[in-house]
Amino acid sequence: MTNRFLAKTVSPALSTVFAALAGTVAVATGLACSQSAPQSAELDAKWKDASFYDLQVRTLDGSATNLQEYAGKVTLVVNVASQCGLTGQYAGLQKIYDRLREKGFVVLGVPSGDFGGQEFDSASEIRNFCDTRYSVTFPLLEKSVVKAGEKQSEVFQCLGTKTGELPGWNFGKYVVSRDGKRAVFFPSTTPPESAKVVEVIERFLAEPAPAPTPKSAAESASPKAATNETEKSPEVTAEKAPQKTPENPAETAPTQPKA
Repeated sequence: MTNRFLAKTVSPALSTVFAALAGTVAVATGLACSQSAPQSAELDAKWKDASFYDLQVRTLDGSATNLQEYAGKVTLVVNVASQCGLTGQYAGLQKIYDRLREKGFVVLGVPSGDFGGQEFDSASEIRNFCDTRYSVTFPLLEKSVVKAGEKQSEVFQCLGTKTGELPGWNFGKYVVSRDGKRAVFFPSTTPPESAKVVEVIERFLAEPAPAPTPKSAAESASPKAATNETEKSPEVTAEKAPQKTPENPAETAPTQPKA
């Protein structure tokens, strides 16, 4: 019985109680820990040496973005849900974000309804809940699929391949290194501000930020670049045009007035 069904058959307050109870049962029975991520030669070739920050994603409002804007930072990626027994972890996520953001740290929340249907359907509901209940200021991506399969978000396909683990419930956590090539997984039951999580974050923060990737020779010598170099404005062309020398100097002599 999912929260969506409960919302249609019982009061909102009672639905929230059932959602919290479902999360508590999941934690108590071990369902909230983790699950093994699929591993294959194809996935290994695609993700093992790839940077997490090369991914193209969409923000909660549906805008396309590139995770390169977070490259060089240490990122805590969390599959969040608004109606879960663990939803209170939002407070811890905001707290650690406020504490470490100036050091080059960011929290990236990824809403999902994979576990118990415990996330709102619309982006506006998710945004309103995060703003009003927890004053969330860290970035949120669009609602996504965490579980392995054809519809799985590349965020979790990438991180699952790198760590061998996927969230088994809401609020699974990955700490991603500055270069985006390494990650450490923590299960839902581990609070975001726990000593274990903070230790990994600070260890990654202590590493030097990777140098920006230089443009390739092919990009530098692209036809477009060459065209831009050779194209000149009419004014510049006119300035460099050679002056015509008259064949007969008398043609340029001033005319003497007649007496």
